[in-house]
Amino acid sequence: GQQLIGIASSGLHSNGYSLVRRIFFQEKKMSVSDYVQDLGRTLGEDLLEPTRIYVRPVLNLRRDFRIYGISHITGGGLVENIPRMLPKPCKAIINKASWTPPPIFSVLKNLGGIDESEMMRVFNNGLGLIIAVSEEDTAEVMLRLKAMGETAYCVGWIEPREDDEPAVEFTEGDA
Repeated sequence: GQQLIGIASSGLHSNGYSLVRRIFFQEKKMSVSDYVQDLGRTLGEDLLEPTRIYVRPVLNLRRDFRIYGISHITGGGLVENIPRMLPKPCKAIINKASWTPPPIFSVLKNLGGIDESEMMRVFNNGLGLIIAVSEEDTAEVMLRLKAMGETAYCVGWIEPREDDEPAVEFTEGDA
């Protein structure tokens, strides 16, 4: 019954760079100084965007709310990181329509011909941290994050899981 709140990433967060290098520099022969219209800046400026650190918002939330789980979305993307915070009999349902990833992810997907499942396995797709909170606390947590200047989204929820089901399932609609 817990809700999943995703806090926005600043971009790639240094994950998936082997694939990034292959697509941009080996296959597409791009340079860090190339201006990319969809990014609104040079490729190098986007790739060097610093990784967000989430300690302040997490410590702030922990003062007043129970956090049932935290998943830092690093290498392994949403598919491999979210299950680490879940008890075995649980699964996360993630609504892909609940947030808009930064442009770097669509640029990579399109230029590299990367399928959706690989994108979810390799990259954070715009969500650097996922926290699980009670349904009752969700609205207040969202307000607190906004007041701290964070961009946050209600991205999903936790449900019971059967042994043969994946630990993370993706949907593109309402619960």
